[in-house]
Amino acid sequence: MFRLAGIEIADQEIKKSRFRAIAAPVVDETAAKAFISAHSDPLATHNCWAWRIGQAYRFSDDGEPSSTAGKPILQAIDGQGLDHVAVLVIRWFGGILLGSGGLIRAYGGTAAICLRAAEKIPYVAEVEATMACGFSDLALVKARLAARPGLRITNEMFGAEGADLVLVFPEADAQDIVRLVSDITSGRSTLSLPAR
Repeated sequence: MFRLAGIEIADQEIKKSRFRAIAAPVVDETAAKAFISAHSDPLATHNCWAWRIGQAYRFSDDGEPSSTAGKPILQAIDGQGLDHVAVLVIRWFGGILLGSGGLIRAYGGTAAICLRAAEKIPYVAEVEATMACGFSDLALVKARLAARPGLRITNEMFGAEGADLVLVFPEADAQDIVRLVSDITSGRSTLSLPAR
């Protein structure tokens, strides 16, 4: 699986209708909705979209005949093996009806052109975990965790006894990170992984 490195835009004109695809990486459903809302054009005839985040996906035909816009956009996403991506295809009607087949080709094709042009990077599933760490272990824990590729500390909350750390790291490394934290602190700190 791959994800997009950044936002990509592609335009094409089909029988006097203008189509613009805007694709972006998204972390979750909230980010996908925010992206679609921020980039939709209220003056356009249709703002059709699709997104995929793992097994979750949604799409909208925004007034076009059923399954002629959102579903072809989703198929373009899946056809390129992408995850954590949202694609918005905006249509400004040019006066010529395209028919169902023409709409499917126009929306899916514009999305596919955009996604083919986009820079892609391998998708690595990540997990967010929390840990409480006493002040006596904090400096060593932070130094050892900083040396782990793909691991980042996204939040620190300090209290009277130490700090609560929020870590994000590749899901495949979860058990190694749990062992590392336990070993560094001689079992005084443990990593709380999210429930599955």
